[in-house]
Order: sequence, then C-alpha cells, then structure tokens
Amino acid sequence: MTQAAPIIGLPLWLETPPGRYLLDWEQARIDAMVGDLFGFHAVQLGLPALDGLRANRMPHRWLVRDGDMALPPPHVAADTDPPLPPRVAAVQCDFAQLPFATQSLDLLLLPHTLEFSADPHATLREVERVLMPEGRVVILGFNPASLWGLRQWLGRWAQRLGAARTERALFLPRSGDFIAHRRLRDWLRLLDFEVEGGGFGCYRPALRSQAWIDRWRWIEPAGDRWWPVFGAVYAVVAVKRVRGMRLIGPAWKRAPAPRTAPAVATRRQHAELQED
Repeated sequence: MTQAAPIIGLPLWLETPPGRYLLDWEQARIDAMVGDLFGFHAVQLGLPALDGLRANRMPHRWLVRDGDMALPPPHVAADTDPPLPPRVAAVQCDFAQLPFATQSLDLLLLPHTLEFSADPHATLREVERVLMPEGRVVILGFNPASLWGLRQWLGRWAQRLGAARTERALFLPRSGDFIAHRRLRDWLRLLDFEVEGGGFGCYRPALRSQAWIDRWRWIEPAGDRWWPVFGAVYAVVAVKRVRGMRLIGPAWKRAPAPRTAPAVATRRQHAELQED
C-alpha cells in the first residue's frame, strides 16, 4: 500500500503574503476552468484552503483529504483545517487508493497534489482509473522554470553547501518535489490524456513583503504577453480519451415514407387529349 506524504508546510505557507497572492490567482483561475464543466461527480484531492469546486454545478462534490492527516471527530472542530465549503463532503483516504468505483467521476481537481505526493505516478494512475471516459482532470503545480523556482533552487543549493541551515533560505515549502510543465504533459500523454487547456500565472518576483508584491502588480499583463511560460504556477486541463470509443448521439426518428406515390400527368398525355 502506497502512502502519500502529507503536504508539510504548504497550508502555513499559504498564509504568507506570497501564499495569499498565489491562492487568489489559483482560485480565480479554477473558477473560470470548472464553471462550465458538467456532470454528476466532482472530487478535489487535498488542499482544503482552496475551494476549487465552488463555481462548479455538479450535484455531488467531495473533498478528499490525505490519509495521513487524521480527521477530528464529527463534534470537534479542527483548528488547523478551514471549514468545508457548502454541499461538499469530506473523505479521508490515500490518494493512491481512492474509494471510488472505476470510471465513476466526471471531474478531478489536483491542487499541488502530485508534487507533494510520495508517489505521483501512482496517484495519477488512480486518477485515470476513477475518471470516466471524456472526463477531465485539472492540475495545479509550481513551475520550476520561473523566478520562484530559481529562488527555491538557490536556497536548496545554499543549504547543501552549509551556507544556510534555516527554513528561511527556501522561498517555497520544503517538502515539494516540483514537476516541470512539459514533464507533466508527457505523463498525461502516456495515460491517454489529451491536454486541452491551461495556462501560467503569478509573474511577480519571489518577494516576502506584501508592499513589494503590490509594487510589482504591473508585471502581470506583461508576463501574460511576453513570457507566459515563466509564471510561478501553472494549470493544466486534460481529457481522458479511450481508444476505439466513439460517442453516439440520439437516434432521431425519420418521417415515414408515403405508402403510394402520387400520380403525375405528363405534358404529352395532356396534348393527346386536346387533339381528340
């Protein structure tokens, strides 16, 4: 049984100024992505701080928490977990062994789930199993090829050299193993997923102060236009394709053919009648 590593440090990091800036961008992006996706069953894997299914109109929605994170009794409120969104049920399990039937879900949302998982390949294979044909998966992740990724790499390099031994040297949560955008697309392609959308965001430098983050607001439209692939975070929307399957529309009823064909008088017959 594969155990998924808990998301250590990410909930606390999201309370910092850069974390709130990231969360605001992700919330707006996810709302736009899932608002027009229809079906019956939607699931979000991890990160309760992000209400990723609030804009979706599917009747059955679940928030799956990591199996290593113990849930409190029903009558005791957790101090660290945010309240559940309305009409969203909580499930506790291992991300690599979801308690859903094969091909039973229409939408899965993975907000930084793969990069904080002990076995992202197993988690992604489980997503492919429970997702229905033509169902969609939405994945959020930190972009290593960004200013934030470079800042994180420099912090880890300084720690290995002994120049910095505190968590202050790292800008992003330490436990994350960030996955490149192209690498994630290759994983999805191997599982017969087809990427149909997504994008990059959060182009401001790796700054800790809210005042300095606000001063770099002007760079957002420039980043979207001139260097979109260098955003600090990316979002990917992929569709599960099944080989040999073709969607067939409803069989519309055709109008019945007439039993007898109507008689048609020709010009020649009409002329012969006049001569007589």
